[in-house]
Amino acid sequence: MKKVELLAPAGDLEKLKMAIRYGADAVYLGGEAFGLRKASKNFTMDQIKEGVDFAHERGKKVYVTLNIIPHEDDLVGLEEYVTELYEIGIDAVIVSDPGMFSIIRKTVPDLEVHISTQASVTNAATINFWYEQGARRVILARELSLEEIKEIRKKVPEDLTIETFVHGAMCISYSGRCLLSNYMTGRDANMGDCAHACRYKYYLMEEKRPGQYFPVFEDEEGTFIMNSKDLCMIEHIPDLIEAGINSFKIEGRVKSSYYVATVIRSYRMAIDAYYADPENYRFDEQWLEEIKKVSHRDFTTGFFFGKPDSEAQVYETSSYIRGYDFIGMVLDYDEESQIATVEQRNRFYQGDEIEVFGPGVEHFTQKIDKLWDEEGNEIDVAPHPQQIVKMKMDKPVDKYYLIRKRRGE
Repeated sequence: MKKVELLAPAGDLEKLKMAIRYGADAVYLGGEAFGLRKASKNFTMDQIKEGVDFAHERGKKVYVTLNIIPHEDDLVGLEEYVTELYEIGIDAVIVSDPGMFSIIRKTVPDLEVHISTQASVTNAATINFWYEQGARRVILARELSLEEIKEIRKKVPEDLTIETFVHGAMCISYSGRCLLSNYMTGRDANMGDCAHACRYKYYLMEEKRPGQYFPVFEDEEGTFIMNSKDLCMIEHIPDLIEAGINSFKIEGRVKSSYYVATVIRSYRMAIDAYYADPENYRFDEQWLEEIKKVSHRDFTTGFFFGKPDSEAQVYETSSYIRGYDFIGMVLDYDEESQIATVEQRNRFYQGDEIEVFGPGVEHFTQKIDKLWDEEGNEIDVAPHPQQIVKMKMDKPVDKYYLIRKRRGE
C-alpha cells in the first residue's frame, strides 16, 4: 500500500531540516518572490538549493510556492525565476493563477505544477480541467467534506494526486481569498501580507449613534466574530486516507521549529501506526496530547464532516493556548558521561522539570540536576538566547532532540 504523503511547512532552512528529521515526506517553502507568507523569512536561491540537497539526500521532496494572485507588474521575472528553480532540482511549484500556470508550463514544461488551495478547487470538473492543462496535483479548497472528496476521487484520473490541509490555522474567507486585511490595513492577503484582520476584536455601531459601540454578544470585552479554531484531524487518519487523499498538508510556515517538529512527529507516528495494521488501528491519545504542547487555539475538524457550526469559532479571544515553552535543542551527546550539549531557546534553571523528545520516540521527563556553561563552570540559569550549556540526561538522546518545560514552572 502506497503511504500517504506527510507535507510540512518550512519557513526557513532550520525548519525545513527539522521537519524532515521529524518525519515529513516533503516540505513546502516560499522563495523571495511570487509566494504568499511575507511574515516568514523565506528562502534565497542558495538556501533553496541547500534545502533541496538536504531533502533529496534523504529521499524527500521540496515544493516551492508561487501562489500569489499577481497584478501585471508581478509577473516580471517569472520565467527566469522558475528556470533557476528547475535547474536547482525542486520537485514542484504551487500555483493558483492560470496566467502564472501558463507561463511556467511554457518556460519549464517538465517542472511539475501543483494547483494551490488559493485556486478554490471544489469539484471534479475543475480538477479535470487543470489535469488537461498538465497539472498532476490539486490542493483542494478547505471547504470540502470527506464525502465530497470521495466523490471527486472517483471522477478524476488515478495519476492525479489530491492534497488537503489537515492541521493548522483556518482562514475565515473562502480558500484564503480575502480582502479584509487589505481594506483594514492596506496589506494584501492575496500577495502574502495578511494582517489577520479576522482575528481583531470587533463591536457593532449603529449609523445614527456614532461613537457608541455595542458588543455583538453581551460581553463587555467584545467578541471575535470571525476568529476560527485551528484545524486538527489527527484523530481521523483512517477517514482521510480512505477518502482518497494522497497528501496531508500541515499549515504553519511562520510557526517555530519546535511547532513543526512536534506536530510532524505526532502525525508521523499516527500514519505509520495505521499502515502497520489498518484493520486493528487504534488512535493513541498521546499523539494529540503531544500536539497540545505547542502553541495552538482550540481545535476543530473544519468542513470534513459537514459545514461547521458556531462551535468552530472562538468568540472570546484570539490568543493562543500555551502550556509549554520550548527551551532547548540538543547539539551533542556523550554516551559515557551522559552529558548533553544544549542550545538554549528560552530561559531555564537548574532544578527545572523538563520533557525531552526526539523523532519517533516517546518523550521522557527529568529534572535538571546541574548545569554547566561552555567552559565547564557550574551555573544556576541559562538566560541568554542560543546560549550553549551542558546538562546530564537520564536517558540517551541524539542531536536535534528537543527540550520543553511546562509554563509557570
